[in-house]
Amino acid sequence: MNTHSRTAPVMVASDLDRTLIYSANSMALGGSDHLAPRLVVAEVYDAAPLSFMTRAAEELLEGIVQRSVFVPVTTRTRAQFSRVRLPGFGRGYAVTTNGAVLLHDGEPDRDWSRHIQRSLGSACAPLDDVLGHLAGPAAVPAILRVRTAEDVFAYSIVDRQALPDGYLAELDAWCAARGWTTSLQGRKLYCVPSPITKEAAAAEIRQRCGAGLLVAAGDSRLDAGILELADIAIRPAHGELDSDAYSRSNLTVTAATGILAGEEILRFVTSVLAQAAAGAPAPTTAAAY
Repeated sequence: MNTHSRTAPVMVASDLDRTLIYSANSMALGGSDHLAPRLVVAEVYDAAPLSFMTRAAEELLEGIVQRSVFVPVTTRTRAQFSRVRLPGFGRGYAVTTNGAVLLHDGEPDRDWSRHIQRSLGSACAPLDDVLGHLAGPAAVPAILRVRTAEDVFAYSIVDRQALPDGYLAELDAWCAARGWTTSLQGRKLYCVPSPITKEAAAAEIRQRCGAGLLVAAGDSRLDAGILELADIAIRPAHGELDSDAYSRSNLTVTAATGILAGEEILRFVTSVLAQAAAGAPAPTTAAAY
């Protein structure tokens, strides 16, 4: 039996990069150029366009923002997220820094920030220990640069082809023993404290806004938690989770890859919202949509 209130809003929590927005290198457009979809710029960096979505995707997202509690949930820092321009930007809730920062109407939530700091102090090795492991004597040449995100977690730019066999498994084990997790997304290798998760921040927002049905989308292992938290989930047929053949009973996988998968995700979410508005029973699996 469906337990979601018909009067409760639907919450849509979605990753951004390679889920809704795409760099030129990640679009994966095929076929003749004249058949390519019309595109809009979703991000500008150093006065140049950096990320895109299809025009149809932007129009679909405008409708989703109007009909749901739409929450961008990203590993980007606040500064990186501020460059992205999506419908509804600066209003409502957003999650950045992989869940370490909860924004409301563009401002960080202080209560959530205090909660995160308490969690890190009791459960995880210091950031400096992880930086020392990545860039110190144990570093490998394939780790090209190591950076930090708001003094919360570390990410490295890597040469994937040059990574030694077994390095990722060894790093994962080393981090897990110290309360950290790892994720390789494209050329970025993330090391993140275990308490900092997208799903924890999404659950907090869901409680605050009184949402009923939760729909989620994402492509990486750092998104797996929000997909598992959701009632209805969808992922693109590319990315880290696709490489893992990640599957769940509540999960749909797009037919398309690249930027057209982003459009397909938003069409799927739009259909979920339409059925919810029509009063159709909210199913326990995405296949019913």
